[in-house]
Parts: sequence; C-alpha cells; structure tokens
Amino acid sequence: MFILPNFFSTGVGKDLPTNITDKQFLELEIRRWKFSLERKMQLDGERYYNGDHDILKRKRMVIGEGGTLQQVDNLPNNRIVDNQFSKLVNQKASYLLSKPMTFETGNDADDVVLGEIFNQNFLNKIKNGGIDALCGGLFWLYVYYNEQGELSFQRFKPYEILPFWKDSDHTELDCAVRLYEVEGYEGIYPKIYEKVEVFTKDGILRFDLINNALVEDVDSPHGYYAYVGDKGFNWEQIPLIAFKANAQEIPLIKRVKCLQDALNTMQSDLLNNMQEDNRNTVLVIKNFDGQDLGEFRRNLSVYGAVKVRSGDGADGGVETLSVEVNAQNYDLVLKTLKKAIIENGLGYDAKDDRLGGNANMLNIKSMYSDIDLDADNMEAEFKAAFEKLMFFVNAYLNKSLQPKITFNRDTLINETEVIDNLVKLGVRLPNELLVSQVPFVNDVRETLDMLKKEQEEQDVYAQAFGNTGEKVDNEKSNVLA
Repeated sequence: MFILPNFFSTGVGKDLPTNITDKQFLELEIRRWKFSLERKMQLDGERYYNGDHDILKRKRMVIGEGGTLQQVDNLPNNRIVDNQFSKLVNQKASYLLSKPMTFETGNDADDVVLGEIFNQNFLNKIKNGGIDALCGGLFWLYVYYNEQGELSFQRFKPYEILPFWKDSDHTELDCAVRLYEVEGYEGIYPKIYEKVEVFTKDGILRFDLINNALVEDVDSPHGYYAYVGDKGFNWEQIPLIAFKANAQEIPLIKRVKCLQDALNTMQSDLLNNMQEDNRNTVLVIKNFDGQDLGEFRRNLSVYGAVKVRSGDGADGGVETLSVEVNAQNYDLVLKTLKKAIIENGLGYDAKDDRLGGNANMLNIKSMYSDIDLDADNMEAEFKAAFEKLMFFVNAYLNKSLQPKITFNRDTLINETEVIDNLVKLGVRLPNELLVSQVPFVNDVRETLDMLKKEQEEQDVYAQAFGNTGEKVDNEKSNVLA
C-alpha cells in the first residue's frame, strides 16, 4: 500500500501542529493553493490569451443622486478587446520555439534514435507548452509509458499542479499534486468532478475532491508509473518536469495586465464617445427648474440636457453647448499603451520605423534586443529541464546520452548584407547548406542529385571538346559570388 511522503521530515509542513495527518495537510494545502493569488494569475494568463478580458464584464456607470454611481442601460457600452497580450505571447513563443530544435550527440545512430523520441509531435508539445509557460510562468511535462510500451509525454497546465519543492531554487520535487476537472453526469444532469493525483517516488495516489476533502478513488486508488505485464515499476525520480519561462516563474500577464486593461478601456471609451451623438451637444434649458449637483450630473450623462433657472425671471429658452471628441488624443494614448505593452513584455514591434527601407543588421539587432534577453532566460530554463528529461530518456534507451541542444530562433535578418559580408571574407559554404535556404526547394537531396548529374554532363561535354581546365566539385563546396 502506498503512503504519502513524510512532509514533516522534509520541512514542508513544519509550521503545522504535529498531530495533523498527511491527508489533512494535503487538504489544507490544496484549499489554500486553489484560491491563491498565484494560481489566479495563472488562470488569468490563459483567460487573457484566449480573449476573455475583464472589459467584457464592464457596466456603464454614471454619477447619480447623492454622488453615487448608478448603472444605466441607455448609453453605449462597448467592450472592445484589443488582445495585444495574445499577440505578445505568440510572438515570444514563435521566436524561440517555432523552428525545430536540434539534438546532437556526436553519434549519427544516437541522433536518429533521439529524433524518433523528440519527434514533431513532441516538439509541438514543447511549443504549446511554451505558450502555457508564458501565460502561467511554467508548464509541466509528465513522462510515462503508453500501452505499446513506448516512452510518451503529457503536458499539464501550470494551474493544475501544486508542487512541493525540496529546495528554495525549485529544482527538485519532493511531491506534487495535480488538481483537474472531468465532465460527467449525476443522474441525467451534467456535473463537473474534481480529481486529485498525488505524485510521489512511491507512485501515484488518486482521490476525488469532495467539499475540499480527499476521498480515495475507489476505481483506481493508487498505481505505478510503468507496468510490464501485471508488474508495476516506479522511477527513481518523480516523472514530472517543470519547464519555466523564467527562474522566478512569473507569468507574463503579471507584467502587462494593467496596460492591457487600460488599452481595452480606452478603445471602448473612444467608441462610446463617438456613438453618443446626442451627448456631443448638451441642451441648456433656461428658466425650467433648478437642479442639485447629483441630479445635474445624472441628467447630463443620461439625457444630455441640464435645466437652469435665472434669477431675474427672464423668458425661458434652449441653448446648446458643443462637446467635441478629439480622436487624436485617444490615438496618442493608444499608441503609448501598445508601446508600453511591448516594452514591459520584452517583445518587439514588427512595424518599427527602423525596418523601413533597407534595414541594416545593427537596427534589426537593436529591435530584437529585448526579446533576445527574455529568450535567453527562457532558453536557459528549458535546457535545464531537458537535462532532467534526459534521465528518463536514458533509462528508456539504456544509454547515457547528454546531447547538445540548440534552439533555432526565428530571427529577421538582412540576407543581402550577410551574403555581402561573407563574400568580402571569401567564405566557402557547402552547397547543401546554400540549397536548403532556397525557398522553393522542397527536397534538398534531390536538388543536389540534379546538380551533380548536370555537372557530370558538363564534364563529359568539356572532355569531348578537349577542355582540360580545373574541375570544380560543386557538390561539395561553393564560393559565394
């Protein structure tokens, strides 16, 4: 039978009463974490990425009687979402993870084996996990064996995992709890059930979370990480690996949420003011009742009219006050907010003026400086995670591989300037590398075979006419010119 790890010996529960059970401790920790600000920020990150912003719940309020705010329904209440946060996340994830990573061991056979494990399906998991890491600070990769006995990987959301770390640097897990929801039915009515999995070095414990209490899952109360026939096995380490966006595990939404909310508000307010045609002209009705300040503000907001009474008993009348909406002021603020989101989120502006005309590499590097800095930090954290992942890969392969991992970034370059510099240096590059960069070439090897055949035909023709000049092997190398 599995038991929970001794939390008190590791110091995790050292501030709790000594008579508390491990199960009670977990229930308290899950309840605290479930409604914590940390988890809320992770949920907000995914919510904002998907376009569900706070502006969508905004109500139109005006100052009413007594100076209190009142909700009104007869005024425009646009809720515009200008999702710069989603654009920023996609930009940063694509910059670092859109191109396939390379794993080099120095042995072609081992490279092929790793390529089969770290295939396109795996690389897609890492790219999508990179989006989760940017939204929530980190994502989790679970290592397991599938029904065919093959090493497989499952991605967990950041807000699903409650980790218990052994160290303050968050490098080694003592235990981890996964909280997730499943859809089901209670009778004929749909219901959401909360499930809990506890990952320890002794295996997995499974529970149902009912009214914040852990109830053992009767169908599958516990299990091993791997099975060979009916026999179960566990890893020496917990097969749950944290891929962090940064060492502090800070979600990107924490840097830019207030700016994104301000941008949405300004966009919505601009459209509200442009649609309030009758509010652009305020009617002043003379000698027709006076108003207190609360009633004045409400009538001005709701009806676009105010009533005043003169002291000399003059005849009544109606005058107008024109109120112009200066869209240029809004435009200036909107541009400032978008720029601030890019700068605080450490992204880049693809419409930067420095890209106009024939942008040189110095300008391009300057534009990419912020995103490069953030990508460097994220790459370092991901490489550390891959080192931990290789423990499970090596156990599966029965090898001791430590591959060199290269992240191929999707960086804009001035190709003409780069080629000119290589020509000036007299650099010789393999034809295979040059052909691979041609956009309309799909099969590099086939293209090289065609070039080789063409060269052989030219050599036969030259020999037939007595041309004994030096033969250049175009298949092996080429001088840029």
